Amino acid sequence: MARSAADAPPDLSGLLDLARDRRLDMKPVLLRVQTDLFRAAPVRDVATIRAFEALACGLIPTVDAATAEIVAQKLAPLPDTPQSVLALLAAQGGGARDAVLAGSPVLTTALLEAAGSGPGLDAVLARRPDLGRALVEDLSLRGDPEVDLSLAGNPGAPLAGPALERLVERARRRPDLAALLLARDDLPAVDLAPLYLQAEPERRAAIREGVAARAALRPQGRAGMRAAGAALTAFAGRGEPERFEAALGEALGMPGASFRATEPERRDLLALALRAADLAEEEAVFIFLRLDPSIARSVDAVFGLTRLFRSMDAATARDLVASILGGEPAARSATPDQHRPAHGPASPRLRPAATAAPALRPALPERTRKTR
Repeated sequence: MARSAADAPPDLSGLLDLARDRRLDMKPVLLRVQTDLFRAAPVRDVATIRAFEALACGLIPTVDAATAEIVAQKLAPLPDTPQSVLALLAAQGGGARDAVLAGSPVLTTALLEAAGSGPGLDAVLARRPDLGRALVEDLSLRGDPEVDLSLAGNPGAPLAGPALERLVERARRRPDLAALLLARDDLPAVDLAPLYLQAEPERRAAIREGVAARAALRPQGRAGMRAAGAALTAFAGRGEPERFEAALGEALGMPGASFRATEPERRDLLALALRAADLAEEEAVFIFLRLDPSIARSVDAVFGLTRLFRSMDAATARDLVASILGGEPAARSATPDQHRPAHGPASPRLRPAATAAPALRPALPERTRKTR
């Protein structure tokens, strides 16, 4: 019976011609050709595997690093590739080692020993698609920036619990890591709340929803901070951002917190913090208009901050602000016996909300009052 074109042996006449040229080292070419034939074989019986093993084990130690890496990328994912071949490739180091560790279906002790402990080994392991929770936990403890990036960018890495908390905490100061974590759709949005300011608008909305759902699960007392509005609007009206920030931190039970809320990329934090402090909307708008000229000059900025202020309750805002700043606001309730921070002689005192007469607020000339 005549052979079909598919069954015909490959034409290696060109390769044989090259082999006759003694100026050329044909070992890399031969290894790559045999690797391609091994990959393409529809069935790899024992004889085929042993023959390839003998040839590959003889050639791998003699080829250059680039050839070893290409061969490793092709052979590592194949379950029929002999472990001895993979061990030799891993022992080559560099890209060949990385390809074996990242692509081999099973990491045996022999492979790990052959790979050694060179630089970047943990980062390569962190890219494997079959990581278990125990290994993820162990890798997250390394504190290696490259390992963190590999874990965050690996959709097969089950990030949860302390491991995720560590990565999120490090991502506060590392935009590259934050971007990878925020891009993953398998992570609960609420766990990414500390990265709220780095997130895109759609992701921010999901984080707010997650924080709101969590805040709703526990009883919430009134914050007892409405009187903070008088001090905050006074500082904003006089253009004193440093004293405004200090008073805002005290009002939230987070003295010394650095809001930097007038920076363009952190403006949302201003609206969140004012909502967390339980200010009235008119007080918040007054602050948007008077605290920083760059905000006041932008209609879009003022309206955007006002929409954000309206979009959540104070409890949700407090949780979100605490996550963003990495602190925990003091528990508060609307009682006269609450702790009240001390103030300097020139600082308006924050009086409790429950008083005989309501606190006077600065006039809001920008607001048009409606008559009934």
